[in-house]
Amino acid sequence: MPPVPPTDDELDVLIRARLALLGIDLDQLPPGTAADPVTGAPGRETALASLRSFLRNSVVPVAGYRFGLDPVLAQQVAPPLLYPAIVTAWTADE
Repeated sequence: MPPVPPTDDELDVLIRARLALLGIDLDQLPPGTAADPVTGAPGRETALASLRSFLRNSVVPVAGYRFGLDPVLAQQVAPPLLYPAIVTAWTADE
C-alpha cells in the first residue's frame, strides 16, 4: 500500500513546528492572502501555501535521489568529510 500524502493541515503543523524551532512565528504575518501594503510581507495563507508547495514538490524527489544511479556520481557514496585523513586513519584496515 503506497503512503498517503499528508493533508494541508498536517503540512501546516509541520511547517509551523519547524519554523518555531528557528524562532519564526507565522502569526506575525498579516492574516489571509493579501500582502501588507506597507511592508510587502505576504499574507499568512499565501506563505503557508508556498511552503506546502515547496514541501510537496521538492522534498520527495531530493530524498529519493541515490548516488549510485548516476555513473558519474557513483564514487560519491557518502557526503564529503571535513577532515578525511583523520577518518581514513580511524577506519583503515591494519
